[in-house]
Amino acid sequence: MKRLEDLRGVGPKRLEILSKNGITSLMALLATLPSGYVDALNPTPLGLLTQEAHCVGGVVLDHPRKHFYGGKSAVRASLGDGSGVLSLAWFNQPWMSTQVKKGDSLLVYGKVSFYQGVAGMTNPRIIQRRGIEPVYRAMPGLPGRTFSALARQALDNMTDESAETLPQWFLDEWRLCGKRFAWEQAHFPQSQALLEQAKRRLAFENLLLYQTALLAVGQRGRAGLPLKGREKDLGRYWSAMPFSPTEAQRAALQDVFDDLNSGYAMRRLLQGDVGSGKTAVAFGAAWLATRSGYQCAMMAPTEILAQQHAASAARLLSSLGIASGLLTSSLSAGERQTALERIANGSWQLVIGTQALISETVKYHRLGLVITDEQHRFGVRQRQTLVEKPGGNVQAHMLALSATPIPRSLALVMYGDLDVSLIQEKPPGRLPVNTRVVPEGKRTQLFSYILASAQRGEQCFYVCPLVEESEELSVKSVKETYEYLKRGPLKTLRLGMAYGQQDEGEKSLALRRFSAGELDVLVASSVIEVGVDVPGATIIAIEDAERFGLAQLHQLRGRVGRGNKESWCFLLGPFNDRLTVLTQSDNGFFIAQKDLEQRGPGQFLGTLQHGRELPDAFGVKDMRLLEETNRCLRFLASEPRHKPFLEYLTGLSQNAFGGVFSSGRH
Repeated sequence: MKRLEDLRGVGPKRLEILSKNGITSLMALLATLPSGYVDALNPTPLGLLTQEAHCVGGVVLDHPRKHFYGGKSAVRASLGDGSGVLSLAWFNQPWMSTQVKKGDSLLVYGKVSFYQGVAGMTNPRIIQRRGIEPVYRAMPGLPGRTFSALARQALDNMTDESAETLPQWFLDEWRLCGKRFAWEQAHFPQSQALLEQAKRRLAFENLLLYQTALLAVGQRGRAGLPLKGREKDLGRYWSAMPFSPTEAQRAALQDVFDDLNSGYAMRRLLQGDVGSGKTAVAFGAAWLATRSGYQCAMMAPTEILAQQHAASAARLLSSLGIASGLLTSSLSAGERQTALERIANGSWQLVIGTQALISETVKYHRLGLVITDEQHRFGVRQRQTLVEKPGGNVQAHMLALSATPIPRSLALVMYGDLDVSLIQEKPPGRLPVNTRVVPEGKRTQLFSYILASAQRGEQCFYVCPLVEESEELSVKSVKETYEYLKRGPLKTLRLGMAYGQQDEGEKSLALRRFSAGELDVLVASSVIEVGVDVPGATIIAIEDAERFGLAQLHQLRGRVGRGNKESWCFLLGPFNDRLTVLTQSDNGFFIAQKDLEQRGPGQFLGTLQHGRELPDAFGVKDMRLLEETNRCLRFLASEPRHKPFLEYLTGLSQNAFGGVFSSGRH
């Protein structure tokens, strides 16, 4: 088989570009699949458009209008096909005003967005011929057409036998096409039906190998530190709490207790809805670890969340004699040195912090338990670095917390190496958050309500999907909205701003001021989705709510309703079935299941920013395929006659995903 450098058109410079993108062989070249397709054979009717990329056809309804503003141009036109109308806009392409004429039949491709219920497409690409055309992710210095030509050469230099990785009996059993044929149809599709065959084959193998790697991790059975707790420690812990635990909390801590006493390293995921009391269970786990003479490290994704956990630990655990402290990157040199000494000599039994906890300079006294909060925000390697701090042939026990409900079927695939505990009931007395959809015409009433609430000393989160204003998307940005509110409808209030790419000091200051009640309104991106606990906040308004996933909207909604006052979540945008789900339920698991059903697992997971990347052969779009590959693996593992084949798959999985799950490669 030829090498990459043997292909026509691949010199040293192009070879370097390919290498930088992880492409070092013909196999890797062909495994770099298109990110999407322009299906000009089957355009989407305009009346059936959704908020994603589409190829559409129709007749230009009006003469294109050219506008100039601030030295920039915009050409606008409308497209109709009898089922609906689409607004088209080309920015900084003034020639489009003469290229497109009223009455023309036009075929275009682009991302559809909705503004005030009207579908629009920005900078659409005009399609010249009907067919299925692959679209590749951008690689600077390597245009898509060039990549396609290289893929053609790679296929021509490969036989069916040299490309295949799975035996024929397996392909027949699971109705899969050959790998070379799949690559051929993926890069040069002849029809939608053959493309779907190719997608199924490549995604099936990728998902199967991913889950095989998970199975190998779960079966390592590494010895755990010997934590010998007593049942009465559980009762003593709950008795010390200033509240009565729910049965779900008791059951979850019992799961942890059983794991800690099993002799094996605990690997448990604790899932609970917003406000279900996961932190109390986590502190209970820390208490059990300290009863056996070990330290506990609790890692949070943001500094403000770490600070809130530290304050809660000091309040709840001091009566049990547990000394705790905080380690973050913002400590002064002197504070950091003191913290490191207290960690090393064991005077801090519970250490709470951010990723600073995994630094090589942090030496633990007797680390026995690692807790990661909002665990989907950490990569596997980050967690593994911390659990291996004890050294030797043992690992610290690990408890991962997640307030992002993930349907059980998907959790089985994502976290197959973890045991799962669910907290599906909330402590009594917590008021539900009222949720309403606010269309464009009702904004004035919303602003009046925010002003009246501020007079009562209540606060408001105002969330936007973007940080900067965008020419390509008709959605509100944090900075644009902040300036508008400050000068317009909320000019009498104290406003602040927070977003992910902001200077860390400025962001922390804005969050602290809001938490302290020094700001009435915090205009923010979804950075406030995790780790902002402000009991005085009773309103959250979310601009362009249809751009968020339901599970993410539910997480954002959880920022309010933490005090004893009535709280509201206002979803700004047009009425639709998706947003109606939120107005009807505050059960995070129900909402997550609906989100999964509506958008598919690929998009669902994309909004979670999870640290564990699912393989993305064409994106994970079909839940049935996820379940089918899981069923296939369980069948192989249960049949002794398939043990050699399972060992072969394990080897393949280590080549494919070893870097993700390996504990030794950081």
